[in-house]
Amino acid sequence: MDRRNFVRAAAAGVGAAAAATVAAPATAAHAGPQARLLDGAPHVRRSQAARPIVISDITGYEARNGGPMNAVEMAYSRMVAGDDVLDALIAGVNIPELDPEETGVGFGGLPNGAGVVQLDACCMHGPTRRAGGVAALEGVRTPSRVAHAVMQHTDHHLLVGRGAQDFARQLGFTIDEDLNTPESRRLWLEWKRRLDSARWLDPDRRAQAALDAGLGMVRDGLIREHSFWGTISCNGINAAGDIAGVTTTSGLAWKIPGRVGDSPILGAGLYVDNDVGAAGSTGRGEANLYNLTSYLIVENMRRGMSPKDAAMEGLRRIRANTVERRLLNERGEPNFNIRFFALNREGDVAGCSMYATGESQYAVCTENGSEVRPLEPLLSGEV
Repeated sequence: MDRRNFVRAAAAGVGAAAAATVAAPATAAHAGPQARLLDGAPHVRRSQAARPIVISDITGYEARNGGPMNAVEMAYSRMVAGDDVLDALIAGVNIPELDPEETGVGFGGLPNGAGVVQLDACCMHGPTRRAGGVAALEGVRTPSRVAHAVMQHTDHHLLVGRGAQDFARQLGFTIDEDLNTPESRRLWLEWKRRLDSARWLDPDRRAQAALDAGLGMVRDGLIREHSFWGTISCNGINAAGDIAGVTTTSGLAWKIPGRVGDSPILGAGLYVDNDVGAAGSTGRGEANLYNLTSYLIVENMRRGMSPKDAAMEGLRRIRANTVERRLLNERGEPNFNIRFFALNREGDVAGCSMYATGESQYAVCTENGSEVRPLEPLLSGEV
């Protein structure tokens, strides 16, 4: 998208997104200044602190939910129009969360092994050093907003399961009985069909059989890789140098009910330090959880590394700590992909991955509009 079209879309998109958002409570968790537009375009508040920028995985570029703007464009336009940086990012990720065709996030996300959609999210607000998260949340299409409410209204960082749903209900969030769409339900039934009963006779093969069936659907083109693993991670910095981030997901497709990956865990799926930068992740959550890699990346940047070097060092840590035979390919390297999206206080960004296969691009939005850039891999070859 060129600058002229982006500015035009920004003016139309802020209003369209507001109309498309599902009913949410009129509380401080959802209140925020409306985007202010001058002559049809966002007004950038100039500062010496940083060049405003938003970075995300590819979902932030692709999902539009029928509207004129994608997630990174919405986040950027709201941010430079004066919204709080975290409010802007959450408005951005609400687009894929509400998009029934985006099967890795929010409404219509691929369900767990029992056919139930369970959602995870967390957010971090650099200026106030506050954060919130939810895990295994059922019935709420926008878990990022519930995570934000946890941050704003409680002394806790993480609410899970039924407790998280009760908290959302108390604040007036709409609770749906089922977040499946006909497509997510159809794909779950196909996964169940592929789990031939004979494969379940060996207890040692049970978990691997479930994973193999899901990965087979990716290879057959029924599910895109980023939908199988789920997740959008979106970070941004505004002209004042304030940094925030949000990560939201339906988690690993067909997961064991109650499984929680890295996405809602501070330091794993997301980490923000307003004095340094931010990092977020998509891909195999268990590998990230073991290493708390987003925290490691931010600490690497604190020591002076660039976002790219910091993310590559995080990937090397995961590679070194992957020692189980079942997690290694025939070359002795990790048999999974994982990606990190990092930015520093100067507005420099990087997207890095274990391999340059499958999902191979990430999204960035600046004053010139949104674009995709190639992920830089640590390892060559296929997973």
